[in-house]
Amino acid sequence: MKLSRPVSWFLLAFGVWSWIIWVTFVKNLIKDSSGLAFDDGDPTAYFWVHLTLAVVSFVLGTVVGAIGLRGLRALRQAP
Repeated sequence: MKLSRPVSWFLLAFGVWSWIIWVTFVKNLIKDSSGLAFDDGDPTAYFWVHLTLAVVSFVLGTVVGAIGLRGLRALRQAP
C-alpha cells in the first residue's frame, strides 16, 4: 500500500506531536505537588494510570510516526 504525501506528513507530525505532548505531561506529573500523583512520596493510582497512558501513547506515537516516515521515504524512491 502506498501512502500519499499529505497522509505521510500527517502521520509523521502526529507521532512527533504525541511525543512532545506526553513528554511534557510526564514531566509535569513527576513534579506534581497537588497530592494527586504522590501521597507522602509514594506514587498513587492516579500516577500509575497516567504513566501507563503516557507509555502507551509513546508507543503508538512512535509506530504512527514510523509509518509516516516510511511513507515519505517510499515516495522519494518512487519514479
